[in-house]
Amino acid sequence: MWQQYLQLIQQGDIKALARCISLVENEVGGYETLMQSLPPSHTPVVGITGPPGAGKSTIVDALIELIVQQQKRVAVLCIDPSSPFNLGALLGDRIRMSEWYNNPHVYIRSLATRGSLGGLHPKIIEIADLLKAAPFDYIIVETVGVGQSEIEIAGLADVTIVTLVPEAGDEVQTMKAGLMEIGDVFVVNKSDRPDADVFVKNLRMMLAPAVHNHQLNIPVIKTVASQKKGIEEMMTALKEKIQAFNKTGSTLNNRRSWLLAEKAFYLIQQKRMADVNKTALKKNIEAAGDKFNLYQFIQNYQQRK
Repeated sequence: MWQQYLQLIQQGDIKALARCISLVENEVGGYETLMQSLPPSHTPVVGITGPPGAGKSTIVDALIELIVQQQKRVAVLCIDPSSPFNLGALLGDRIRMSEWYNNPHVYIRSLATRGSLGGLHPKIIEIADLLKAAPFDYIIVETVGVGQSEIEIAGLADVTIVTLVPEAGDEVQTMKAGLMEIGDVFVVNKSDRPDADVFVKNLRMMLAPAVHNHQLNIPVIKTVASQKKGIEEMMTALKEKIQAFNKTGSTLNNRRSWLLAEKAFYLIQQKRMADVNKTALKKNIEAAGDKFNLYQFIQNYQQRK
């Protein structure tokens, strides 16, 4: 069955792809067989991250239009905030990108974070790899916009776009170095607003140490995504970064090995934790009563395993 699914996915069968993503999401028995059968792929995964309100979805929408105009195919994973009641996606991105849902060159899937704190879906690595088996030219992953913890995207994406707005001056000043360092391309959206040039200048000054230390060019692109301004420049910068990433022996190619190590670590961690049930832990804690000691509890739990 799984081999048949894989063949359909490689042929571009969207229904088979959607079905398999659901099977992976729900960890249906045997899905590991499908994942182990996936062939190597160099389809670029582009992460788009940044604070809420920066216009990430509008930028993705403009990117989709440009990619389709170039007769390319693109898959988009929109990581939506979870509903606190059923952990399902709130589907805000479906509204913003609705015009592309029937386009044969575009596949859009909304995924809920399901309580994940880093802005990504717990099965995002497997789902992205599944998409890489399909005949897409680009895979775009847009995060929910939860702030600094979005550095998780660096463990998934080949190239990361960090989206900001001119009003984010104070926010940029207080950003952890991690979020500033993961960006391969910085986009200042809504750059028709006042003080955009000053913000871009300050951002370039903040990025200067990272550029010097890594001897890399980190472009800062001004866009007005709602008017499609600056999108072509952003796409050009994106293509250059993808080419550099795939270049054998380059600094960024070394990063590919680290990304794969991050993915392997995360997946092994998931497997090791698979039999840890929070509800069972809670019951055991309650049974201990007032004599409960967290560290003794952990030690006893590990010994029982």
